[in-house]
Parts: sequence; structure tokens; C-alpha cells
Amino acid sequence: MSHEGSSRVVSGRHNGRPTLEEVAALAGVGRGTVSRVINGSPRVSEQAREAVARAVAELGYVPNQAARALAGSRTDAVALVIPETEARLFSEPYFLDLIRGVSAELAEADRQLLLTLVRTERERQRFEQYLAAQRVDGVLLASVHGDDPLPDRIRGMGLPVVMNGRRSEGEPVAYVDSDNIGAGRAAVSHLVARGRNRIATISGPLDMYVARARLGGYRQGLAEAGRAPDESLVATGDFTEEGGRLAMRELLARSRGLDAVFAASDVMAAGARGVLREAGRRVPDDVALVGVDDSAVARLMDPPLTSVRQPIEEMGRTMTRMLLQQITEPPESEAVAVGGRPPAEEPRRVLPTELIVRASS
Repeated sequence: MSHEGSSRVVSGRHNGRPTLEEVAALAGVGRGTVSRVINGSPRVSEQAREAVARAVAELGYVPNQAARALAGSRTDAVALVIPETEARLFSEPYFLDLIRGVSAELAEADRQLLLTLVRTERERQRFEQYLAAQRVDGVLLASVHGDDPLPDRIRGMGLPVVMNGRRSEGEPVAYVDSDNIGAGRAAVSHLVARGRNRIATISGPLDMYVARARLGGYRQGLAEAGRAPDESLVATGDFTEEGGRLAMRELLARSRGLDAVFAASDVMAAGARGVLREAGRRVPDDVALVGVDDSAVARLMDPPLTSVRQPIEEMGRTMTRMLLQQITEPPESEAVAVGGRPPAEEPRRVLPTELIVRASS
């Protein structure tokens, strides 16, 4: 395109400032590719990189990220907030896999990771003050409970934010989740196919959507198999090994005849396995056992645990890419001014899960 042609594109705008969409159109690539080039990501072909560079030069485009850097407000840092104790953070494979995915994606984008544990109201207030001081460019949130106000407060500050999981079915904040309902359904369908009749479940804490979704999937699986629900076969845990132990004792006290257990995490399944052994119940001969996560815990159990795999590391990568896109692209209000489009909904992704069958069932 000639310089004269590009001038016609710019002159049609309200403020004369080229947009990321115009750069993408001129370069013949997508918005995401332009963002990656501007952000210095290595995941772009040399041909695309050169096309974007030519378009940027021809249009005189100044990326939003560069404008922030010139204003002295860009930090090149992203916060990952986990509302858990250090003991749980470093003992649960889930969080370690999530951090691995987030860290790898940030490293590719040449960004720093700030890992923050927010466990009390005081710590939450202190973290909000830290954000207000513009110390980070965006926030990733994990393990959020249903009544947690932090996601909305971060968004209210104008900071990009993406959650790992969600607080409710109608979550208004951007998130990346896995198919938790499908996880529960797959586990129960497998246990029914194995000829199990009294299938119990150990859920996570019910103030978390992930726990309610897996419990809902368990109930759907029973309904699809023509099984009547029995609340005596449902016990609540807290995603810890001790929580799994306590819930398993509760289930055995209520129903000695149970012959299968779907635990909503591998760690809780490990706790349940210990109690079953103490009670003289053999796995899988007397009681089949299924978990969720397909973590190292599942592979190292005796016998190895059947588990519903969720792509934890990929969830970390996906939510980080989402956040970086929010950070590097122009405000949505500018896109509306150009194309007359309504504001887009917050991005959300639900990744598939997969049942991995091992000797415990």
C-alpha cells in the first residue's frame, strides 16, 4: 500500500491515530500476531514479523504498550495471586503445574512473574494498595472462592485480570477453566461400566465453582446411568489429603456397602486411599477409586490411580496469553470508535478433560 493510501485510512478516524486492527489489515495478519510482534514474542514467523514492521512504519502506529513505557508506567511484571498457604502451594502438584505454565509463557514474552499469596483480609488490602501503586501490568488469579471480591476490585482499578477457574456459571471476569462437569460425568460413566453399584463422591468445598461443577457432573453421570441419587454417598472435602481422609471416614460410617469413590482431586483420593486401607477395603477389588488432575500423585499411588486429566500447564499458558493480549492491545473503546462494534465480552476458555484409566478402577 502506498503512503497516500495509508493516509486515507488514518484520515477516516476521529483522532488520526492508527489502530492495531489497521496494522493487522495492512500487514495481512491477525490482531494476535501484531500483538506478539509488538510484545517481542518469539512465536512469530520472520515473514509475519517483517510485514508487521512495515505496516507499523507506514501507518505511524504507536502501540499502547510503548505509550505506557514512555509515560513511565509500564512494569513488565505480572502478578499471579494464589489464596493459599505456603504449605499447600508447594505440596499440591496442581499449583506447581499452573505456575510452570504461567512462568513459561511470561518468559517467552520477556515479562517478570510476581507470585503472591493472599490468605487474609489484611493481606488482600495490602495487595490492593500494591496494585494501586501501579507495580504490575496485570493480574492472574487462581483458586478463587465464590465470595472473593478481589477479581472485581482489580478490574475496577482498570487493570487487566484473568482467572484460573471461575466463581460462578455467569462469571463476569475473564477466565480459563477446564470441563469440570465433564470430569464428573466421565468418572461416573467409567465406574458404572466397571459394574459398580454404590458410587460415592468426595467433593471440594462447595463455595468454589470447580467443586460444585464436579459434583454436578457426578450427579449427571448417575442420572444418565439411570441411578437414583443418594445423598448419603456425598461427602464434602477441601482439596487436601486430610480433607479426603475425613470425608472417606464419613462415607464409610454412613454406607459400608459403597463399592466406588469419585474424589474431586487426586490429593483427596490419596487421603481416601489411606482410610480404605486402614478399614481393610482393597482397591480396586472392594472399592474402585477415581480422582481428578492426573498429577504425579495419581501415578505414584498404590495401585496407580485412575484420574481425569485436566491440562493444568496449558491452562496456565492460555490464561497468561489472554492477559498479555489485554495488556498489549488498545482499549476496547478505541476499537468501538473505529468499527462501530459493541464492546466484546470478557474472554473465556474451557479446555477439555480426559479420563486416564489405571489399576485403581
